[in-house]
Amino acid sequence: MDLLIPHPEGLTPKEAVAWQCQQAPRVETEDRLPPLAELTRVAGVDVGFEDGGKTTRAAVAVLSFPDLQPVEQAVARLPTGFPYIPGLLSFREAPAVLAALNLLHTLPEVLLVDGQGRAHPRRFGLACHLGVVTGLPALGVGKTRLTGSHAEPGPNKGDWAPLRDKDETIGAVLRTRPGVAPLFISVGHRICLDTAIALTLACTRRYRLPETTRAAHKLASG
Repeated sequence: MDLLIPHPEGLTPKEAVAWQCQQAPRVETEDRLPPLAELTRVAGVDVGFEDGGKTTRAAVAVLSFPDLQPVEQAVARLPTGFPYIPGLLSFREAPAVLAALNLLHTLPEVLLVDGQGRAHPRRFGLACHLGVVTGLPALGVGKTRLTGSHAEPGPNKGDWAPLRDKDETIGAVLRTRPGVAPLFISVGHRICLDTAIALTLACTRRYRLPETTRAAHKLASG
């Protein structure tokens, strides 16, 4: 897989922050993926750690769409090369994810990333990082809030409330199942927020998490 921009290596935390700020304007917030009715391959991305955090284990689970059946999967393990710093986790996780993507025979049409996209202090979470570097459409499916504020969404599946930071909408707080905590959905790259919400719901069946995330998590956690 050819990267659209070189992936940075060996950065200090200060340099990593500067790189995020430099790359954030590259994020495209309009759809550059097939309409949902024409999608055929979607992928979940998740990352775990082994050996007390010394090894990063990244998983990509590709599912058919809309029936969400397993198509292909890849797991990559790399030495962890960046410290744990909130807001900079993508530098810790992205290298292994890119290695896993490179193991696939056919790339998916969109990545559903366990983490944040623009719902990030510098508008450049892991979903943005992966999307901009690879050119793949991507969205963040976060289980917890990193930044911003919101009202409580309604109780039913599909109800959502804007996630806002000052005067900017940076994501959606989406109820994917009645009676359970919502997810935090945000644009990663080449997808709009409305499509990100619709795709998350289309990938969600009986559980809180979309099937893409659940499949990738099983691989990433071993």
